[in-house]
Amino acid sequence: MYEPAATLKTACGSPCYAAPEMIAGKRYHGLRTDIWSSGVVFYAMVCGYLPFEDPKTSNLYKKIMSADYSLPKFLSGQCKDLVRKILNTDPETRYTVNDIRSHTWSLQVKDRNRDMGLFPGKEKMPVDDKLFHRLLEEFNFDRKYAVKCIEDNRHNHITACYHLIDKRNRKIKDRQESYSLTKYDFKKKMRMGTNVKDP
Repeated sequence: MYEPAATLKTACGSPCYAAPEMIAGKRYHGLRTDIWSSGVVFYAMVCGYLPFEDPKTSNLYKKIMSADYSLPKFLSGQCKDLVRKILNTDPETRYTVNDIRSHTWSLQVKDRNRDMGLFPGKEKMPVDDKLFHRLLEEFNFDRKYAVKCIEDNRHNHITACYHLIDKRNRKIKDRQESYSLTKYDFKKKMRMGTNVKDP
């Protein structure tokens, strides 16, 4: 299991998304290189194309090592600043996850305080009782083995069926809620219509 403070040495991933320290063959921190890669994705999302591209790999690496990219004029100043802070060739001063979340560009959207979630492999995944009983009724899986598979988040037919049933139930619930709202709006409009008096 990877330790957060440990450094890595194996180069991996697509060249266009690789961090400078990885290309240089240095030992690197996994999270910091992931943040660089996320910066490449972020750039592509706001610009519509990748920051580093070249048909010749050696030229591509030179561009990445020197952060040779341009920022289009249509980006806001805040957005440009965030891109620069993430695509920083120095991993020690490169923005962290907390830095990105607290940047003025990110703060334009209100934080919904979402649950950080669980870590598969380290923590047990929660099992919904109703959903689990439905799973056993439909597929007749062994109870103990099925629970272990779901809690360990194993990638097999049991967890696949469990999550597919959950997805199906959510869709049905969303449709029912949508129908209820539509029906409520219709009745409300009808009542308003009956209250309108002719001039």
